[in-house]
Amino acid sequence: MKMNYIKKLILIIPALIIVSCNDDLDQTPIDPDSFTEADVFINADEAKGALAKLYASLALTGQEGPAGQADISGIDEGTSQYSRMLFSLNELTTDNAVVGWGDPGLPNLHAMSWGANNDFTTAMYYRLAQEVSFCNSFISNAESLNSNDEVKAYIAEARFLRAFAYYNLVDLYANVPLVEKVSTDLPTQSSRAEVFNYVESELLEIQDLLKESGANEYGRVDKVAAWALLSKLYLNAEVYVGEDRYTDAVTYASKAINSSYAINTTDANGNGSAYDELFLADNNTNGAQKEFIFAINFDGNQSKTYGGTTFLVHASIGGSMEASNFGVNGGWEGLRTTRALVDQFDYAVTSRDDDDNPVSWSDSRAMFYTDGQSLEINKIANTFTDGYAVKKFSNIKSNGEQGSDAGGDFVDTDLPLIRLAEMYLTYAEAVLRGGAGGDQQTAVGYINELRERAFGDNSGNINSSDLTLDFIINERARELYWEGQRRTDLIRFNDYTSGNYVWPFKGGAKNGTAVEPFRALFPLPSNIILTNTNLKQNPGY
Repeated sequence: MKMNYIKKLILIIPALIIVSCNDDLDQTPIDPDSFTEADVFINADEAKGALAKLYASLALTGQEGPAGQADISGIDEGTSQYSRMLFSLNELTTDNAVVGWGDPGLPNLHAMSWGANNDFTTAMYYRLAQEVSFCNSFISNAESLNSNDEVKAYIAEARFLRAFAYYNLVDLYANVPLVEKVSTDLPTQSSRAEVFNYVESELLEIQDLLKESGANEYGRVDKVAAWALLSKLYLNAEVYVGEDRYTDAVTYASKAINSSYAINTTDANGNGSAYDELFLADNNTNGAQKEFIFAINFDGNQSKTYGGTTFLVHASIGGSMEASNFGVNGGWEGLRTTRALVDQFDYAVTSRDDDDNPVSWSDSRAMFYTDGQSLEINKIANTFTDGYAVKKFSNIKSNGEQGSDAGGDFVDTDLPLIRLAEMYLTYAEAVLRGGAGGDQQTAVGYINELRERAFGDNSGNINSSDLTLDFIINERARELYWEGQRRTDLIRFNDYTSGNYVWPFKGGAKNGTAVEPFRALFPLPSNIILTNTNLKQNPGY
């Protein structure tokens, strides 16, 4: 199911509860003449429509499509979309991506020099707070119908989405207010451990309330999503709460792996690789969907946004690239990558052009555009040809047709937030870190399944002695780049702020340099600190 922009929703949703005293976050009803709270929750069918808003709030930005009546003011509406913000904070602050645009606060992300007034760190906090508020309101109202088994499942889905928002808050900001009920009181601040424990307990409690593996509509979560998010939480527990939970990470990754989800091996467009299908305009039907445990759904006609995959496709096009080859009407000449990511694949180069640029890699995941592009970036500015372009995301379907928006403005491609391949990598890493209940040979098998898809044969396979933590962090880069994972991974490996690993322009230096350890967390928005004296700013800000 493509999640449409359902207009009868949510005039029942109040201003954000976590930051309810901040005028920037006031919510305006979509249509004052349409529906009341009683209408929306009069029966299970109407409640399902309200549930769609909770999913749509991760995809969309306001109440008039791509622009107009934004949910969050103070930042460009398209910029504030959840997955675009995730890319900004978890990819642009790493070795995976750069952007030359000069929007206030944006150059600070790659330089790792942001402050508490940064538009991007602030907007992400607001976006996640909004999702928590929407979920709280839905749960409170839907409980009046909870004698209905279907509505009980809806409530469990809402609780998952709330837990997912808090997982992001724990990862990005650490100590945040923990709010479960609609209230106008200023919330108090919870510790990172308290929020971690809350996310864990919610996921454990709802796992059996969610639908069975594969039993829900495409685009909605089932119990496998709870298992997968638990495995992510446990994998990062040493960072979040100083506790070794690798055995639990193995346990829940295994549950996800042994579910009905499967690695996509369907080469629907016949180009010799089944990896690119994951990021095409028909990835909800071309076979890729069976790998997506949790994805944000986009439709170029029904759910228009300047964030999401519309951003990832348009912003990655420039130089000599033909926008029509990617199913859109033009490029925004923004996103490229650094040499550090390219070098993860360098050993697999099979041919080069006359300028010594790679033409093809044995590893099909190396989806770089090099024609007219330089490998080295001399200065991060709006010069698109500095740095290789990335052609991972496309608005072309497996049959070669463009996505549904005939004008080529908006993209159909769904964005996986958790896919089964990540569970394979989680299992392998947790085993290497000492997690019980798994074994290294099984882990090698999982990694080789991913690499056989990437190489088209067993030429890239590894053996048990090759499977090290250094290999895993690099393999995660190769498999998951630009999917919103990199910052979290680098922190877990102590590579994000330290001098153990530097990349071009890390810390604002051309060759990279270490930064202060406090940069592993983003600041709470400064105006939230001023508004709510219960909150204490993260150290260093």
